[in-house]
Amino acid sequence: MKKIALLGCGAIGTQIALAIDSGEIPATLTHVYDGSKSASESLVEKLKNKPIIVENSHLLSSHPVDIVVEAASQDAVKDVGLSVLQNKRDLMIMSVGALLDESIYDILYDACRDFKKTIYLPSGAIAGLDGIKSVRKELESLLITTTKHPRSLKGAKFFENSKIDLDKIDSVTKIFEGTAKEAVSLFPANINVAALLSLTGIGSEKTRVKIMADPDTDKNTHQIEAAGRFGKMTFTIENFPDPNNPKTSRLAILSAIETLRKYCTNEIQIGT
Repeated sequence: MKKIALLGCGAIGTQIALAIDSGEIPATLTHVYDGSKSASESLVEKLKNKPIIVENSHLLSSHPVDIVVEAASQDAVKDVGLSVLQNKRDLMIMSVGALLDESIYDILYDACRDFKKTIYLPSGAIAGLDGIKSVRKELESLLITTTKHPRSLKGAKFFENSKIDLDKIDSVTKIFEGTAKEAVSLFPANINVAALLSLTGIGSEKTRVKIMADPDTDKNTHQIEAAGRFGKMTFTIENFPDPNNPKTSRLAILSAIETLRKYCTNEIQIGT
C-alpha cells in the first residue's frame, strides 16, 4: 500500500486526507504539514488513522513515503519541490501556477529525469486536457474564459493596483484579459486552470485568459477554445465552488482524489 505525505491542510488537503482515511484512495496518509499548526491539528482530529504532524515542510519527504501531495500554495511548490524529488519521492502539485516560473519548471523537470521520479498535475477544475495535449503541435490559438462570483476573486493580488470594487459589481464584468502567465501571477489562488492549460498546450505567453465576475452566478465556469491545423475544440465546464472554500471548484478536489487513486492502484487506465 502506498504511503502519502500531505503538504497543506486546507480545503483541498482535508478532502484528500478524508478520501485516504475512508479507503476511497487505497493508501496510508503517514505525515502532514501546514504552515498553520492548528490547521494540521484540526485535520488530524477528523481522521480515524492519525498521521504524524511534522515540524517543517522539508521533513515530509525525509520519511519513507511514496509521494508528497502539495495542496498549499505556489510558494510551497517553489520551496520544497526540488527537495522532494531529490529525496526520490514522487510529487503531486495542485498549485500549478508555480510552474509558469520558467526557472522553477526547468529545475523540477531536470530533477524528475535526474532522480527518476514523476510530478503529477491533476486536471483540476477543467476538462479536455487529453484532447489539447494530443493536438499541441498543431495548436495556433488557445483561450480560456473563467467566470466566477465576485466573492471568489477577493484577495487576489490584481486588486492591489486596480480601481475595481468587487462589492459594487451588479452585472457581468470583465476583470482581466491577458496571458496565462500574467493571470497566474495576479490571481494565484483563482486561476491555476490557466497554468495547467498553458502547460498542456502552447505555453503561458500564447495562452490567452479572460476573467469575468458575475454577481448572479453560483458556479465557477470555464470555457476553453482551441483552434489550429487539426480543427477546433470548445469545452464548457460549470463547477460548483467547494462549500469550504469558494475559490476552489469541487471538481478540482475530485480530480485530485482520482489522480491519487489511480496512482495507488493497478488497473485498466482510461485516457492518455
